[in-house]
Amino acid sequence: MLNKVKSIKSATALTIFVSAFSFSTTALSASCCGGGSASSLILPKFSRAMIDTSVDVEHYNGFWDNDGNLGNDPQGSNLNQYRFNISYAYRLTPRWQASATLPYVWNRNRYASLTRNTSGLGDASASLWYEAFDKIACVWNVNTWEDLLPAIYWGGTLTIPTGISPYDDVNDNFDITGRGAYRLDASVLIDKTIYPWNVSISASYGKYLERPVNREYGNYVAPYDKQLGDRFNSTASFGYTYFTDTMESLTGTLAYAYLKEGKSRIDGAIDPTSGIRKESISATVAWASEDRDWVAKITWSHSPRLDGWGKNFPTTDITTVGISHVLR
Repeated sequence: MLNKVKSIKSATALTIFVSAFSFSTTALSASCCGGGSASSLILPKFSRAMIDTSVDVEHYNGFWDNDGNLGNDPQGSNLNQYRFNISYAYRLTPRWQASATLPYVWNRNRYASLTRNTSGLGDASASLWYEAFDKIACVWNVNTWEDLLPAIYWGGTLTIPTGISPYDDVNDNFDITGRGAYRLDASVLIDKTIYPWNVSISASYGKYLERPVNREYGNYVAPYDKQLGDRFNSTASFGYTYFTDTMESLTGTLAYAYLKEGKSRIDGAIDPTSGIRKESISATVAWASEDRDWVAKITWSHSPRLDGWGKNFPTTDITTVGISHVLR
């Protein structure tokens, strides 16, 4: 088994760059009370459905190696990925809601002397959320202890490998748009708004399903079973909302995100070249209409180019622009 582990391509700056595909999270709407303050695709309380579209522009600039040291891409490199995401959320019962997201990915890259432009579907996802509260948890004043209770959501997400992975018929890393494996995530989101302030904390833990592999980058290999490492993701955010005279709102949010994925296993043996970690900070500005039926937002997510802020992962800047429409 260890021989198979050793036969896997070692991590280089190029493979680290590609490992970021399908890790980026879209800045979705909305929140318990609407207005776009939350970081997950959450249908506002008592709303029937929501359509969300967004565009991500991600630029790669350097990488962290396996020891967390920052490195640079070869001179002349220009690495970018663009994603169009469409999502739909629907209320099943007063407390249960479901949602689905499908991205389309464009890779536009120049790495040293190699130039590649490819595109394809990314990995789709389907989620189910339970609202552990009866009424809207957003308040203007704290009159009783109950006014301090947050909105709590418990959720589960299935990631579906609809994207192009290294185990498909691909030429190289720049063809990749997905991870190539199913993943199940358990999530919790805690959100509290006491106008004009908002605080939100979310966390998820995901486990990939083992899959058989007999092809790598278009070449057939001796069959083996592979399981990607468990994935932990958490976000903490703090925001402020300003209301206009017509009760339209502008919300500014600052957030910190932490992502870690454990080492993969090949036929049960640990792959020492695998495992990732990334920390990032972001800023979001969201506009919401008077009735909260329309939300537009822009998010800038930044990975500080400093040692120790990541491992086996590229440093990136992601700009996301999105529009949501809530159906009452």
